[in-house]
Amino acid sequence: MTLFSELQMNEQILRAVNEMGFEEATPIQAEVIPKFKKGRDIIGQAQTGTGKTAAFGIPLIEQMEEETDYPQGLVLAPTRELAIQVSEELNRLGRFKKIQSLAIYGGQDISRQIKALKRRPQIIVATPGRFMDHMRRKTIRPEHMNMVVLDEADEMLSMGFIEDIETILGSVADNRQTLLFSATMPKRLQSVTAKFMNEPDVVKVKSKGMTVSNTEQRFIEVPEKQKFDTLCHLLDITPPELAIVFGRTKRRVDEVSEALNQRGYAAAGIHGDLKQDQRDKVLRKFKKGTVDILVATDVAARGLDVTGVTHVYNFDLPQDPESYVHRIGRTGRAGNEGVAYSFSTPKEISHLRFIEQTIKKEMTRYEMPTFEEAMHGRYQQAVNKLKETAAEEQTTELENVAKTLLNGYDAVTLVAAAVKMNTKEPDNVSVQLTEEASLRPKNKSGHRNNGNKGKRPDRRRPNNYSKSNKPHPPKKNKRS
Repeated sequence: MTLFSELQMNEQILRAVNEMGFEEATPIQAEVIPKFKKGRDIIGQAQTGTGKTAAFGIPLIEQMEEETDYPQGLVLAPTRELAIQVSEELNRLGRFKKIQSLAIYGGQDISRQIKALKRRPQIIVATPGRFMDHMRRKTIRPEHMNMVVLDEADEMLSMGFIEDIETILGSVADNRQTLLFSATMPKRLQSVTAKFMNEPDVVKVKSKGMTVSNTEQRFIEVPEKQKFDTLCHLLDITPPELAIVFGRTKRRVDEVSEALNQRGYAAAGIHGDLKQDQRDKVLRKFKKGTVDILVATDVAARGLDVTGVTHVYNFDLPQDPESYVHRIGRTGRAGNEGVAYSFSTPKEISHLRFIEQTIKKEMTRYEMPTFEEAMHGRYQQAVNKLKETAAEEQTTELENVAKTLLNGYDAVTLVAAAVKMNTKEPDNVSVQLTEEASLRPKNKSGHRNNGNKGKRPDRRRPNNYSKSNKPHPPKKNKRS
């Protein structure tokens, strides 16, 4: 165990860390902070939730000068949400040292960003595309930046930012110090580190950190055509306070969120094609509970900082174990317990087993819930509502009305009628979802089998979903 007080930190930063409630450094922080302070380039391989931001943020802030004409530090992040989150945490860490961070990202009025840059922030946290815009406009002078952090570099690679990153790294100060964080190290990324980093130290967090202890992990084997009804039944049986449903594509997110609203649930979708003001509006509603189901892609959910998420539903399995851990890490936070359901088509079971092997955790198998069980869940919601009303509301003025009713009906009949009145009726509206191709299973080395290499993908037609697609029993089963 390493305490922050043992890391010889600047007193003003240590004060900020203490006021944020942190005393003990995580393993990645304990290793990275001393090395980064010594001026070393570092490659950090760590998963979400390991404390990466403080690991690079503390030494970054420590070496910033308060009075400066140009920004000295740069953090590149794959998404707007992550850029905002990182910038906010850096501002919390640097507030007593008077070091300011500014988030720069696409979708926001660039003239507003130019105005903010005139206030001379010491650190810029940016998405690569928007940073390139400012470079072209000469509103940011990268040659003065002597500390650069690439956060979630593999994600930036998968999003097609690698050429932008190379251009940016070729434009910043030659004598810079560089830190790269990435969950994985594909060959294309290794070529970047070889070209732009100076004999970097490699710091890895062991894979045992890839588990999420406060989240109960379950899976349901379900045909593609029955996924949507299965999701609806689960939402009825145990209504979440706040839930995130993960889809693999933007199209999937749009279709599932629209279908949930058609069925009477308060849902909204978020993905990379939404304008920034639309994304902000959706997230505000979700944080306030006006919308209690957020449907999202992996990229859109990066950097989401929302407390109170009780359930995560992997409507589509993620491509890799790292994404799985990131997804289910949205729940079970701050000591609270969460539940994560993963839907696997029969063809994807081997991929699900690969995820289990990698995270060293078996998911509990559940059977598909039935329509009858979903209705029982709706009845239970009505019963709970009646109990709350009886316990909390003043009903004395209705006692005479109640006595009159009891003169004509027995109590059981009246209570049953009250439950029926308060039960949300199922919506039989037929919805359409475009079928997604199953993920190819991975072999033991973690690479996808290429049995279909060179073949054209199947053209799938939309499937109709209705109440008639009744799934089978929702009970916990032994492992198959």
